Amino acid sequence: MAYRILAINPGSTSTKVGCFEGERELFTVNVSHDAEKLKEFPTISSQLSYRKETILQALEDAHMDLRTIDAFVGRGGGLMAVEGGTYIVNETLLEHAVRGANGVAHPAQLGSQIANEFALEFQKPCFVVNPPDTDELTLYARMTGIKGVYRNVHLHALNLKETAIRHSNSHGWRYEDKNYIVCHIGGGISISAHQKGRMIDGNDIVGGDGPMAPTRCGTVPVIEVEKLCGAAEDRREVKSLCTKTGGFVSHLGTSDALEVTRRAAEGDKEAELVWNAMIYQIIRYIGAMAGVLQGDVDGILLGGGIVHNKDLVEKITEACSWIAPVSAYPGEFELEAMAAGVIRVLDGVEEGKIYTGEPVWSPEGRE
Repeated sequence: MAYRILAINPGSTSTKVGCFEGERELFTVNVSHDAEKLKEFPTISSQLSYRKETILQALEDAHMDLRTIDAFVGRGGGLMAVEGGTYIVNETLLEHAVRGANGVAHPAQLGSQIANEFALEFQKPCFVVNPPDTDELTLYARMTGIKGVYRNVHLHALNLKETAIRHSNSHGWRYEDKNYIVCHIGGGISISAHQKGRMIDGNDIVGGDGPMAPTRCGTVPVIEVEKLCGAAEDRREVKSLCTKTGGFVSHLGTSDALEVTRRAAEGDKEAELVWNAMIYQIIRYIGAMAGVLQGDVDGILLGGGIVHNKDLVEKITEACSWIAPVSAYPGEFELEAMAAGVIRVLDGVEEGKIYTGEPVWSPEGRE
């Protein structure tokens, strides 16, 4: 049976919605929300009714009958760290999404909430798939050189795992049987090590870790950050370098990779330097993940919007193909990934998981 799934992925001023029948895309739309209207809401979760109504209007305009949907799925923002998989939306999950239990305020919190509203109305199941705080790190990957301080994991888990699953399927392999280095290269950059179906290491894209990216500073020596904090009048300005004003924005005043490459091609030496430095840092972290996997790597997979750039793919391939074959999957598959995760559960390939609200790991219970 080809199940029909509606996937919902909220962003800062829009919500992507897609309907899939099996692997076939029936309909996608990027529903825009009035930025000024959004400012009227005191919290992200208080945008729920407004966003739901604009989504319903877009679906009505597209003649999409929600009575034909077999299951609903939304992004799993706001949740505590969990292992990868597809989770059944329950009361605990919704309560955590509403208040942002993980402390990261992001529109992805609304994904499960909007999906649940539809699921309740039409009496259908509701899920989230590989939430942003998917955490499968090893203990070694968590340790730092400061007692009581541990590395967190924030990655593009949904897209990273879907890229690895799609690559495996295209070769007739099982994701759970292979080792990969998977990269998401976009506004943020995730570099991750996948060992037999588990994402055992990667950088913290929220915490200022990994390569610099269009809006992110990446890893910076602590002593330099301390100096910057000492000189800054507002430490919030320093924190914003991790996710908003670092990387291309800090160096070049833009987050647009197309503009940066155009400027570099036109002879802008600073743009050329920053672009190549970003690629250099991606290569460095790919090498680190190869070490984590002890050289047993079945493929290096590149996903994300900037992977459309042939120069980037060629340079990474030239530098890293000695580790394993490099494959490019430009763009992102978030809607497809959510639908695919639900279908695996409905088909009985995977078991739907229960969200308990307890983080998958804590310092007190470390092993």
